Amino acid sequence: MKRAAALFAAVLLAGAAAPALAEPPPAPDRPLADPADEARARALFGDIRCVVCQHESIADSPAGIAADLRGLVREQIAAGKTDDEIKADLLRRYGDYVLFQPPLRIGTWLLWFGPFALAAGAGVVLVLRARRRGTGEAAPLTPEEERALAALTADDENA
Repeated sequence: MKRAAALFAAVLLAGAAAPALAEPPPAPDRPLADPADEARARALFGDIRCVVCQHESIADSPAGIAADLRGLVREQIAAGKTDDEIKADLLRRYGDYVLFQPPLRIGTWLLWFGPFALAAGAGVVLVLRARRRGTGEAAPLTPEEERALAALTADDENA
């Protein structure tokens, strides 16, 4: 009975502590004053991957780090940086994976050409397997096999 009470108390304590351990909601975004700059920022948001969610852009992600990245992009736009400079800064901070379309260089060849190489390799394997099977014609029977076949078919006709 004491174990059940202790377990119940531990579950209640964990449930009470869970909200305190949760990530606080991000501060609301403050758009840029210039509508053209804000449109440019929103276009960049779609190209940048959330480093927490990894399948969403920072425009769609509710994560706190995505809100921080949106703020960083807006700050850099307000500071007069170009899109390429902003992307280069993000690549420096977070690596190639932060962009949905990483730059083409030796380190990212696998990301860009890996799927095509995998499909080509599968095609080669399928062609080789098809050739190995041949035309499907069986080799001619040896005289001994023909006699055995004749004996089997003769037994079937007599039955």
